[in-house]
Amino acid sequence: MWWKKKDKNVQVIEEKKEASLLEKLCGDDGKLYSFLNHYLLMDPLAGISEKDIDILIEEAETSGDFRPAMDKVIFEATQNPEEREKHIKVIQNLASKTIDAMEQEKEKAEKKGLTDRVTSLGKRIENQKFMSERTEDIINTASKFYNEKLVELGADERRIARGRERQIAEGNEWNIGVQEKVEREKRKEERKKMGKEERREAEKQEIMEELAADERKEERAEKRREAEREEGRIEEVEKADRETRSQERRDN
Repeated sequence: MWWKKKDKNVQVIEEKKEASLLEKLCGDDGKLYSFLNHYLLMDPLAGISEKDIDILIEEAETSGDFRPAMDKVIFEATQNPEEREKHIKVIQNLASKTIDAMEQEKEKAEKKGLTDRVTSLGKRIENQKFMSERTEDIINTASKFYNEKLVELGADERRIARGRERQIAEGNEWNIGVQEKVEREKRKEERKKMGKEERREAEKQEIMEELAADERKEERAEKRREAEREEGRIEEVEKADRETRSQERRDN
C-alpha cells in the first residue's frame, strides 16, 4: 500500500474546522452531513487498516464487525475512481450484511427487554440503509473530503520535516560553537608556553582564525535565513493552494 498507518486510534470528525469543511461539501444535504460527520475519519492514513479488503471482509463475517472493511472500501473507492462501480457494489453488500447481523442482535435485545440496546441498533440499521441508498453521494463527498485531508496531511508532514531540519541545524551550530570555544581555549593555553616571538605569531594566526570562524558563522547564518525565506515561500504557496481549493469547492 502507498499509505502508512500512523497509529491505531480510529477518530471521527469532531473538530469545528473539519465540520466546517464537511458542511461546505454537503451543502444543504443535512442528512448526508449528519451521516458523514460521524462516519468519515479525520486521518484516513491512521484509521484505515492496511489489510486487504478481502481479509477484512472475512474477519467481519466471523466477528460481525463490518466497520473496518467498510472504512477501507469507502477510502479505496475515493482513491480509485476507475473502480468506483465495483466498490459501490461491495459497500452495498457490506451494508446489507451489517443490517442482517444487527437485526439478529436487535431481536435478541428485544427478547431480553434491553430498550437502550434496541434503540441503538435501530439507529445503526437506519444508518446502514442510508449507506446503501446513498452510496454514490457518500463516495463523491468522501472523495473530496479525503483528498483534501491527504493534501493537508502531506503539508503537515513536510512542515514537521522542515522543523526537524531547523532543529538539526541549530544543534549543529551549537556544537560548532562549543568546539570552536574549546579550540580557542586550547590555543590560549598553548600560547602561554611559547616564547615572545612565537606567541606574537600565534596571536596573529589566532586573529586570522577568528576572522575565518566569523565568516563561516555568517555563511551558516545566511543559509538559515535563506531556509527561513524558503519556508515562508512554501507556506505562502500552500496557503494559496488551500484558498484555490476552497474557491473551487464554493464554485461547485
